[in-house]
Amino acid sequence: MQRIARYTKALLIGAVLGIASCDKGFEEMNVNPNAPTAPNVDFLFSQSILKGNYVYDRAYFYTSYITCGNYVQHFATGKEISVAGSGDKYGVYDFYQSFYYRYTYTNVLTTLKELIRAAEAPELVNKKSAARIWRVLIMQRMTDLYGDVPYSDANKALTDANFLPKYDAQADIYADLLKELDESIAAFSDQQPKFATADLLYGGDIAKWKKFAYSLMLRVAMRMTKVDADKARQWATKAIQGGIILQAADQAVVKYFDGPQIYNSNPIAYEIVNQDLVAGANGAGNTEWGKFSKTFIDQLKNTNDPRLGVVSVVWRGNVADTSFALQKGLPNGTDGKPTDFVTYSEPNPATILKYSAPLIVLSRAEMHFLLTEAILRGWATGTAAATYKTGIEAAMQNWALFGAGGVIPQAKIDAYTAARPLTGTLDQQLSQVHTQFWIASLLDEQEAYANWRRTGYPVLTPVNFTGNATGGTIPRRLPYAVSEQGINKKHYDEAVARQGPDRLTTRIWWDKQ
Repeated sequence: MQRIARYTKALLIGAVLGIASCDKGFEEMNVNPNAPTAPNVDFLFSQSILKGNYVYDRAYFYTSYITCGNYVQHFATGKEISVAGSGDKYGVYDFYQSFYYRYTYTNVLTTLKELIRAAEAPELVNKKSAARIWRVLIMQRMTDLYGDVPYSDANKALTDANFLPKYDAQADIYADLLKELDESIAAFSDQQPKFATADLLYGGDIAKWKKFAYSLMLRVAMRMTKVDADKARQWATKAIQGGIILQAADQAVVKYFDGPQIYNSNPIAYEIVNQDLVAGANGAGNTEWGKFSKTFIDQLKNTNDPRLGVVSVVWRGNVADTSFALQKGLPNGTDGKPTDFVTYSEPNPATILKYSAPLIVLSRAEMHFLLTEAILRGWATGTAAATYKTGIEAAMQNWALFGAGGVIPQAKIDAYTAARPLTGTLDQQLSQVHTQFWIASLLDEQEAYANWRRTGYPVLTPVNFTGNATGGTIPRRLPYAVSEQGINKKHYDEAVARQGPDRLTTRIWWDKQ
């Protein structure tokens, strides 16, 4: 018994001494070699691009398809005003209308904040610059939807324990977006490492990232034409001289494939198919009673636009028919599901609804149309008519990226542009330019909605559905998340006092009459 007691005492002493002697290396021994101790910048960037393009969590379906796409009358939805029909009939539905606000801050912008914070080392300057540029695109979308939003204080919960960010005035946000683009372009270095496959847009190509940044600069600048023409001209000129996207090879395009994971699929196709145009329903069983709008289909039919059969089908039994004469759009404001619902046009499964379809983030067509406007305003050199024609050609040619079903013969493109030269007064020419912008922006519904609010083109006839929240006018913004009124009330109240009532009809900073 005494022997056991002495042995136990010796063992305990040895254990204490052993612990003391190895204490210096304990922390190193306790580190999981398979767990990263610092953020993987490449992984974060890929994730921010995929999530920024609306994949997962209904961001595209709620914000772009149901809301913005119905506002600008690309699409129409028969459901009631209190739910999915809120975009079609100008109702208020917090869950859909605040989704982009709630989702993007907590996912995409949090990821980008962490990436930029982790990329402070000089050798990561190219990766940091690309991330800053991508953040500009996301933040412009955010502020263009809601107006004044958290910006300078946003996503500082981890670093500053700031859980209640102030809302910045949109004018200040826009000024900083331009500064971010300017600084990021200047910071790129050919001597430092670049993103490779983690960059789903350009594979790290610095020259293309600069063109993307200058193109965003032009987009931001042109948004200010009514509220600050001098600054708009200054920055538009800088962007055009810097070099915007005018060639197909420089377009910002994310390529997808019909793979085993949702991330592999085009988010627009995935969301529309799985949330409304249910596979196998053949035009009859659409969940939200959504179709193409009569406004949009009539525009294409009345101008003999060769894009009609590329984007639109009418189902005849099991056949998705692209015949020109069959196409028919659903009027916005339709109350319920018509008995002949199956006879209305909806997106073509051979192009738009392909899971392997590309996602065009920023196109040369858009840049040609904005460049045309800049020429018309005297802010750039060139021939407006020729630039306008090239923009239409580019918009039509881009459908070939969707596969054989998207190829439009050049002869048809030439016939269309020859019949529609850019002519008339300045207002008439701007109407022509931005009607084409609206057609070319199909699927990029947030951009279509923002550009329509700025220019007023094409002229759309609003609906005045019973119980609408706007008095029968197309909404000018989305309301903030209702939760902000309780969680972040002080800053919410400041934003409303500065910007105006938190309503669909309140115009944001750059949206002047």
